[in-house]
Amino acid sequence: MKTSELKQFLELFNPLPGNQYIQVTTEVDATTSALYALMAQKGGEMRIAYYNEKETHELQSIYPDAKIQHIKNFAHPFRALPRDNDIVIFKDIFAQHKKQDLMLKTAYTTLANTAEIIIMEKKATMDIQALKELLECFEFRTPNAIDIFPDYDLVIAKKMHMWGNGL
Repeated sequence: MKTSELKQFLELFNPLPGNQYIQVTTEVDATTSALYALMAQKGGEMRIAYYNEKETHELQSIYPDAKIQHIKNFAHPFRALPRDNDIVIFKDIFAQHKKQDLMLKTAYTTLANTAEIIIMEKKATMDIQALKELLECFEFRTPNAIDIFPDYDLVIAKKMHMWGNGL
């Protein structure tokens, strides 16, 4: 990913001290490193839910201050406490996961009110309009597709306080 693309990507975020972001992914990459650096600079916490059959301990050495959980297969959701995260970023995982409904429910529950969910998948992996409708069904509002990366589709939506599930 180009530096200009990462800069545009980071403009989607405005962390405050104490904010907590979680990236749920199958591949740790430049977006992970950029978010980790941003959160460290702003006094926030980066969390990584890493889907991979092989547990790798090198992630903790690369991201020493991140909370990292390892999930071995696509049938299990990531773990997160209620209202404990300010943004959930699904990257290269949502289209592959066997229980997308459970992933969205977990994301909704762990997000603070007015927090955001971001779903990133390689181009042509997901039906963007169907994804927007699915997000609306799970009480995420104002879903928008944003074209930042030439190889990725990105959809962002907001959990609104006192709407739908009211969590």
